[in-house]
Amino acid sequence: MSAKIPSYEKLFIGGRWCVPSSSELFSVYSPSTEEAIATIPAVTAADMDKAISVAREAFDNGPWPKMSATERSHYLSRAAEEVAKRDAIIASSFTAEVGGPTALAGFMGIQAQKMWNDAATFHSRFAFEEEREWQGGRGILTHEPVGVLATILPWNGPVPTASLKMGAALAAGCTLVVKPAPEAPIGTLILAEALEAAGFPEGVISILPAGRDIGRLLVSDPRVDKVAFTGSTRGGAEVMSECSKRIAGVTLELGGKSAAIIADDIELDPIIQSTVFNAIGHSGQICAALTRVLIRRDRQEELVSKMADLMESLKVGDPLDSDTAIGPMISKAQRDRVEKYIKIGCEEGARLVCGGSRPDHLDRGWYVNPTLFADVDNKMRIAQEEIFGPVITVIPFDDIDHAVAIANDSDYGLSGAVYASDAALAETIARRVRTGQISVNTWDMCVVQPFGGVKKSGIGREGGLEGLQEYLEPKLIILPE
Repeated sequence: MSAKIPSYEKLFIGGRWCVPSSSELFSVYSPSTEEAIATIPAVTAADMDKAISVAREAFDNGPWPKMSATERSHYLSRAAEEVAKRDAIIASSFTAEVGGPTALAGFMGIQAQKMWNDAATFHSRFAFEEEREWQGGRGILTHEPVGVLATILPWNGPVPTASLKMGAALAAGCTLVVKPAPEAPIGTLILAEALEAAGFPEGVISILPAGRDIGRLLVSDPRVDKVAFTGSTRGGAEVMSECSKRIAGVTLELGGKSAAIIADDIELDPIIQSTVFNAIGHSGQICAALTRVLIRRDRQEELVSKMADLMESLKVGDPLDSDTAIGPMISKAQRDRVEKYIKIGCEEGARLVCGGSRPDHLDRGWYVNPTLFADVDNKMRIAQEEIFGPVITVIPFDDIDHAVAIANDSDYGLSGAVYASDAALAETIARRVRTGQISVNTWDMCVVQPFGGVKKSGIGREGGLEGLQEYLEPKLIILPE
């Protein structure tokens, strides 16, 4: 059985629940049962046009961008409080519509609260206005909101991702039109209820779950000043191309193929859980997952044996069961994609150690067993392309220089990890890897500090003061002597 989640009959436009322009409904499906579990209104072009119009009006003539950063922070604090009241239903929505196990689902609301609370402190941590002096002149540097922001969300962590983007953009003074993915819209509509209760001024926030066609209308609209997108690298390229036609700004948080480098001086037993769960947690549906594990060639068999033992012991199944470690893929299409890559890996000559199939005990749901490949060459497609499933590739190296070269031989650069007993060695290796974040002897997606990638992993940063500045435009007011 799936967790109970609400259906919706209205659309959240400009901070108010509105009657949709069409009577058509869209069904949300459980990835564990393949059954419809909720319905929401189908968003039309007219609905999106209305949302953009009210956002434009609220930015151009409303109170929100004119408020002080301190005044805006009070709304953000209230948003965090309202999100906290909805912890349980946010967790339920994540399990029901995304398929995340309950152990992971409990973090969704907590992470969202953390992001709203962090955004509520920006007013005290960032100088929105400062005096500047230079040889022969003086002035005031102000940081003003970029304007109307289109925010496009992925399905794998919709509420925390929305909170990360929205908190910073609202702190900056922007007005927002948010488009969640249609695969997992319910959590973001629960978030809309929280934001309504927080009392934001009219017109400031719209949340309209919809597909690509409606998203394309949002991205291409000249009334939108900037687009903040999280999703696939292909999707990000399309957004960037569309925005380039009218010189609109973008921030892009895209794909990853992150590497974990295991140095020679560290014992394997204490780090096996970290290397496994940080690769296939949430069924591998995490952009920053450590899907390439690098180890010296003569230690590969020891590592692979230990990883396989753990992976084969993990329960795959109903995300509502407390002992389930691996839930389903978000959709049949995603499961098919993962299975295609497993087949490619075998055809390329990688050694399939475990997994590679659907669970025998599950006759419904979009599941794939945790899968481990060894003897992987970094030029293979399974090492170069983002699979977004519970698939780990173990790549042997000859020495640390070789390991760093392998880690950097990627179109992506989002995350990573180094495991080493020698702290100085670990830091040295970490500094050599070209990526947006990298952890030592652990792994984390730290989103209250700058998070983002290089190369095809994206443009710009989210989290921390650097994330706030993505939604601000500096303006210099030159004063007379």
